[in-house]
Amino acid sequence: MRLRHLAPIAALALACSSVLAATPAVQREEVGTRISENIPAIPPALVEQLNRYQNTRGAGFVGWTEGDCMLVSTRFAETIQVHRVCQPLGMREQLTFYPEPISTGRVAPTGSGLDGFVFGKDVGGNEFWQLHWFDLATRNATLLTDGKSRNQSPTFSLDGKQLAYSSTVRNGKDVDVWVLDMATRQPRVVVSEGGQWSAEDFSPDGKRLLVTRYVSATESYPGEVDLASGKLTLFPVDGGKAAFSGFRYAPDGRSVYFVSDEPVHGKPSEFKTLRHHDPARGTLTELSAGIPWDVEDFTLAKDGRHLAFVTNEDGISKLHVRSLPDHRPVAAPTLPVGVIGGLDFSPDGQHLAVTLNTATSPSDVHVLDLGTGAVTRWTRSEVGGLDASKFVTPALVRYPTFDKVDGRRRTIPAFYYRPANIPKGTKVPVVISIHGGPEGQSLPTFNPTAQFLANELGVALLVPNVRGSSGYGKTWLGLDNGAKREDSVKDIGALLDWIAKQPELDPSRVGVQGGSYGGYMVLSSLMHYSDRIRAGVDIVGISHFGTFLRNTESYRRDLRRAEYGDERDPEMAKVFERISPLNHADRITSRLFVAQGKNDPRVPYTEAEQIVKAVRGNGQPVWYLLFADEGHGFRKKTNVDYYSAATMLFWQQHLLGDDAEK
Repeated sequence: MRLRHLAPIAALALACSSVLAATPAVQREEVGTRISENIPAIPPALVEQLNRYQNTRGAGFVGWTEGDCMLVSTRFAETIQVHRVCQPLGMREQLTFYPEPISTGRVAPTGSGLDGFVFGKDVGGNEFWQLHWFDLATRNATLLTDGKSRNQSPTFSLDGKQLAYSSTVRNGKDVDVWVLDMATRQPRVVVSEGGQWSAEDFSPDGKRLLVTRYVSATESYPGEVDLASGKLTLFPVDGGKAAFSGFRYAPDGRSVYFVSDEPVHGKPSEFKTLRHHDPARGTLTELSAGIPWDVEDFTLAKDGRHLAFVTNEDGISKLHVRSLPDHRPVAAPTLPVGVIGGLDFSPDGQHLAVTLNTATSPSDVHVLDLGTGAVTRWTRSEVGGLDASKFVTPALVRYPTFDKVDGRRRTIPAFYYRPANIPKGTKVPVVISIHGGPEGQSLPTFNPTAQFLANELGVALLVPNVRGSSGYGKTWLGLDNGAKREDSVKDIGALLDWIAKQPELDPSRVGVQGGSYGGYMVLSSLMHYSDRIRAGVDIVGISHFGTFLRNTESYRRDLRRAEYGDERDPEMAKVFERISPLNHADRITSRLFVAQGKNDPRVPYTEAEQIVKAVRGNGQPVWYLLFADEGHGFRKKTNVDYYSAATMLFWQQHLLGDDAEK
């Protein structure tokens, strides 16, 4: 789901912060691991008003365990941890208690003799995850990896004897595939070809392993490893280049299921569809043919009788079930309109667990009975005591942008959270929220910030999926690549034009916010449209593509070059100099708030500090927030609460009311 979140070390963060010493007039506050500059004290009334929105929570499905129980991930203190639930709406038993959030949970196969799960955990958001084994019988956790490298995507063999995972342990740059013997705890590398590799699935007999090399959102290379000989065989790719994901062996252990936009029988494929390939018969079956949308995820029942997959249709998830091996459609129970996350069949194959998130309800786990069609809710997460009936449901709108397709204006999809009961003749302020990626996609999921803006501040929220977003086909995905980077910024300019034409929206009170690549979009939008945007919030954003690519972690540098361009190419370097906000900070005259995690391995904190320094150097005041115990985004509740309160204060001061002048 793309929904698709200590010990004081302020002295260390201070020593590393050039901004703090650069401007003597800056008002700085240090509290624990938080350093804030020019951010006023948060009024107690705002803290109280936000409290209920900040105490909403969700629960995500992790996996089925022995005894018909399941593991879920949720937060009851500072961070997301693993909990066990053994009946619908039953007690949640917390199993892990770490100050750092838990990720990448994988439950050992039922019937394997292993009773436990593997989880990942990093330190301070640095994303150098270490894999641990949690034994449910003893309640002990054991470190499985070296404690230093980046390790992720654990995958068990059917008998539980082997665990495959990806790791940078060999040289710190390449991501290899390793296989761990769960009895001896001895790992061995099985793919070390260079690049970014991941394990997909063990064959039923545990002798072969499907693997994929990822290059970009539009380019992957699948293959199979013979685990006895170590021989890697790459599969041929029709057309030479395509996106692949989710390779799984069929129950027969011979054929495979996978998702790809590879041409089918010579015919180009715009979307990623679910396919079944039987090499013995030489047949390729496209299971989602006729559905002009991407397949997001799929899973196979362990009894070999059913397959379920999810399509992303204009941001809404649709569940499909097929019988095996004939691939006939099976009536799937009706779920509320929303976004489906992790899904998996129960060990007996009779039930399907899904994580469901809607615009007015946070993530929760639902279980579908394939025999009766009943849907049973297993978790019910809190909404902070708020009246959920008053939550705003976003509408999907499309607005025209600057260029044309087949003689007609291209349109951009956006989700519009509109405050209820706007008095006639009243124009409300607007915040534009831009996703990262840039290959991400904004979805109509539960968003407490959107609900607070709409219901408490009377602010509309617009969430566009500008060109370059996933979910709308490979052509759309490539419209912002390389030298076309600023075309996506022009899509924001077109949205400003659209806002000006809406009778209920105030074009003189527009703000923009975004994280990661969305942070770059914020800075670039302010660079181009400061005359039409009052204020912007940049979270862990890129301020110069050249410095970003030079300083991002080495294991991901080539991945980002495939999307943004290679800074070593003189022509591309010229483009970066022309489009990077750092070089045009004098054009940013709107109020700016920059928030950053000190341990960010993706967008280094230096990207934030250099834009703060540059904008301040032009006489513009900037709010700056640095968390020394966070990385690419904020995951600890105390930090998230402070950041969200500071952001709402920023909007109150610089977007709302008579004092919101630049």
